[in-house]
Amino acid sequence: MSFTAKDVAALRAQTGAGMMDCKKALEATGGDVAQAVEWLRKKGMASAEKRADRSTSQGLVGQAVQGHRGVLVEVNCETDFVARTDAFKALVGKLVAQALVGPVTNDVAEFGAQAMAAEPGKTVTDVVKEAGGTIGEAIRVSKVAILDTVAGARFGSYLHHNAAVGVLVDMHCGSEAVAAHEEIATLGKALAEHVAATNPLAVDRTGVAADIVEREQRIAEEQAKASGKPEPIAVKIATGKVEAFFRDNTLVGQPWVREPGKTIAELIAETGKKAGGTVTVTRFVRFKLGEA
Repeated sequence: MSFTAKDVAALRAQTGAGMMDCKKALEATGGDVAQAVEWLRKKGMASAEKRADRSTSQGLVGQAVQGHRGVLVEVNCETDFVARTDAFKALVGKLVAQALVGPVTNDVAEFGAQAMAAEPGKTVTDVVKEAGGTIGEAIRVSKVAILDTVAGARFGSYLHHNAAVGVLVDMHCGSEAVAAHEEIATLGKALAEHVAATNPLAVDRTGVAADIVEREQRIAEEQAKASGKPEPIAVKIATGKVEAFFRDNTLVGQPWVREPGKTIAELIAETGKKAGGTVTVTRFVRFKLGEA
């Protein structure tokens, strides 16, 4: 049975599937519309596009560390009920597994275009669409971080019990022996938990965006002038406020949440000595569900 472009358009209007998917469905079923609809439903493509514009504020953050690679993937759906289902959790697991073997990227579109290693012939986007068709909700990947670190380094990681917050912390230790030390594993978990709780802007002051530094400097100076203090004292006050901002908002300057009398910088230095080397935190990534 043959079919026309009008048939393809009609099937798309009926199912909400993509034009190319509708064409494939009609080709696979000899132009039989009813069978084509069933074919699309089996593939999980029917109505996928119609659901795409629905709100997807629920979901899960998936995370894994394997060797020198750490990954975070946020997958969203429409309802918390679906986010807690085995089917949705299985999808998140598939995507995390793909991130562990695919190219390094933090671009969602690039990740979506990756060929699934475990499912030849399908891309990440194909798998997400199929899952949406099966589950019956709009599903999308909103954030992805696939990171590789260097030899002599390791990732610390943390995933909150409800999978709403996930963190990776890249720790450079100078040697594989130091990186493999039990103390470094403990440190990595502590740092990741801390980042999850405090959400610092950067590892240290060098990582804070220039416009943020300028803003804080300007506010501190205006507040100091408004105090009516003599200029030399006002300058000192402003400098102190900016320094306090860096302490409060950078990882190494913050008091450790578990032991506020100790800064994160002190914790890192102490742990490095115990492990027989030095530790430098070079970066961290924090995903919170629904956060840009």
